[in-house]
Amino acid sequence: MVVNLKAKKRLASRVTGVGVHRIKFDSDHLDDIADAITRQNIRSLITANTIQIKPFTGTSRGRAQAKKDQKKKRGTGQGSKQGRKGARVGKKEVYVAKVRSLRRLLKIAKDRKDITNPEFWVLYKKVGGNTVRNKAHLRLLMEEIITKRKT
Repeated sequence: MVVNLKAKKRLASRVTGVGVHRIKFDSDHLDDIADAITRQNIRSLITANTIQIKPFTGTSRGRAQAKKDQKKKRGTGQGSKQGRKGARVGKKEVYVAKVRSLRRLLKIAKDRKDITNPEFWVLYKKVGGNTVRNKAHLRLLMEEIITKRKT
């Protein structure tokens, strides 16, 4: 015998505070659900797991995120760039990034005791004064100082 349980579903959704489409009945206990006529009966069926609530399904942002990433990537090739080199990344930002990485390298060398404190400060001032071009140049200068000290 097929029983129309639309009213029970509506009652269960009212009791739980979720939408009608999130209510799921256990197909083995449909007669128990048909017998339940009060809110208390519905609550007891929910605790007995005869009436289940489906988890909330939101809108997936996956496609939107992919589209955004694609849009961000577009027009960054060599032929699409307009303006001079400093228009995208400023001189100061480039300088600050370089100086920070070089100072980090110097600090590591000092902590390892590769260079002494006075040697560290000589190199530190060269880094701050923009005399050192890059990490390779700094390593070269460090090697020169170390060999000078050893001879």
